[in-house]
Amino acid sequence: MSLVKIEKVGQSFNTKSGRFTALTDIDLEIGKGEVVSLIGHSGCGKSTLLNLIAGLTLPSTGVLLCEGREIPGPGPERAVVFQNHSLLPWMSCFENVMLGVEQVFGRKEGKPKLRARVEAALAMVHMDHASAKYPHEISGGMKQRIGIARAFAMEPKILLMDEPFGALDALTRAALQDELNGVMAKTGATVVMVTHDVDEAVLLSDRIVMMTNGPAATIGEILEVKLAHPRDRLALAHDPAFAEYRAAVFEFLYRKQLKKAA
Repeated sequence: MSLVKIEKVGQSFNTKSGRFTALTDIDLEIGKGEVVSLIGHSGCGKSTLLNLIAGLTLPSTGVLLCEGREIPGPGPERAVVFQNHSLLPWMSCFENVMLGVEQVFGRKEGKPKLRARVEAALAMVHMDHASAKYPHEISGGMKQRIGIARAFAMEPKILLMDEPFGALDALTRAALQDELNGVMAKTGATVVMVTHDVDEAVLLSDRIVMMTNGPAATIGEILEVKLAHPRDRLALAHDPAFAEYRAAVFEFLYRKQLKKAA
């Protein structure tokens, strides 16, 4: 059984100019342990679809299921990492991660076990040395590591990421992509990620869901990435298969979609 199942989903909003249809006729299944990227031009509804899976908004039409149950709203089994790290500035890194851990496990576990969960999550993203620091004392990349640690510490069934590295410089972004690759390999996490970065999508994903242009965007093509795990960035740079996958995504985005928009 699929972990997430999306059936005939559409999403519309009321605006000053009238009814606006962001998504239409979305059908998608996501299996346990699968990494899926959503990619497309701005305005194609990638973040809208991610928010629907998160339960932050409800669909206008169709149904979204998680483990066979309809998604009624946000839940701890679906953790979200945004481009903005969303750390509370008056809390230390440790306390920011503990906040999520207490929400999920606080009623059934004691303080020592909760603390151990936080420490393990910080160590996993190599941020245990900064546990006592506050957000203003660390870099943007380190803040995003803390956000990822908080999400993984909650042990969600699915991790939802909305351009988590989009605001970072190229070198920090590459380092965090490699970091995330390692964490996903260790945990077997199910991940859905919004990205504009073609290389990121190919590097991290098992499947790349390519969205058509909005309004009324839908799934145009789905590319299965059959590259062995774990994936090494330098090795893939010389791998003809990586180049072919990359070219297939560019073909869809910049030939098929831009031609339609012209």
